Amino acid sequence: MLLTIVAFAGFYESARHAVHYADILAEALHGRLVLLHVNRASLYDPYALVGEGYHTVELSHEANTASALYRQAEALRTPTTVEIATDLLPAVAQDVAERHRPTLFVLGQPDLNHPSAASVAMSCAELLRAGHYPLLVVPMRAPATRAPHRMLIAADREPFALAPAAQPLCQLLAQAGADVVVAHVSSGVEDDAGCGAALRAVQASGLVGDITPELRGYEYSNYCEGVLAAVQDTQPDLVVMLARKRSFLGELFHRSVTARVLARCPVPVLVLPTGAAAPRAVAHGRNAAIA
Repeated sequence: MLLTIVAFAGFYESARHAVHYADILAEALHGRLVLLHVNRASLYDPYALVGEGYHTVELSHEANTASALYRQAEALRTPTTVEIATDLLPAVAQDVAERHRPTLFVLGQPDLNHPSAASVAMSCAELLRAGHYPLLVVPMRAPATRAPHRMLIAADREPFALAPAAQPLCQLLAQAGADVVVAHVSSGVEDDAGCGAALRAVQASGLVGDITPELRGYEYSNYCEGVLAAVQDTQPDLVVMLARKRSFLGELFHRSVTARVLARCPVPVLVLPTGAAAPRAVAHGRNAAIA
């Protein structure tokens, strides 16, 4: 079964760049691409108040949009289909997810100085949070010439398990070979034990398969600054951040640590949904090994 990447498509530079990057990833993974165009993203149906007639009028205007997106798709390397929705409602997002079973959603880095773009981005992220889907945010500065081959995983000492939707992305790291760095940021003190725990958490999750990552520690009181320092130090093509189940992807673009990384990171950031790791069996007796 082909892996599917859904890219939020549009005609401005940020969206076109994100689609081009998604096309390169889809080709590397031998997958396919869906271009999804939405005018708005909302948790509530806007036509409940204005009536379905307004929706019909809007749909009639989407023919030109669809035609332009199909022309955009013809220039891509991977098999591509086009989806048009006036509004990305929860039911619409669920329908897209059920029909295409996407491995990943790709979104151009929003310009937080433009409230309308940031609002759509935050709403999209909130809807994806509900389905626990991986989200890749692509900045304009990121080259879109090849799939990433050097990756930085920002991890803490807490064990985690990949959400089911994120597990196929292990193929992406396998494509990258052994060039993977695990970065652990500690606050105020060097923490070798925390670094080791972070590495074990990443390896136990299955995210890197048989790859043995390089391990680096960074001492910063500000976690965002520590991650960005790791990016500057290691020069990765892709940063992987872990979204715990208790966190909200809808807050990616404001107030959170991930928000600050996304706003300033010069390379794409892949946010992977995770859950609690299964408890490890504990050996008992005189001959129990030390884990």
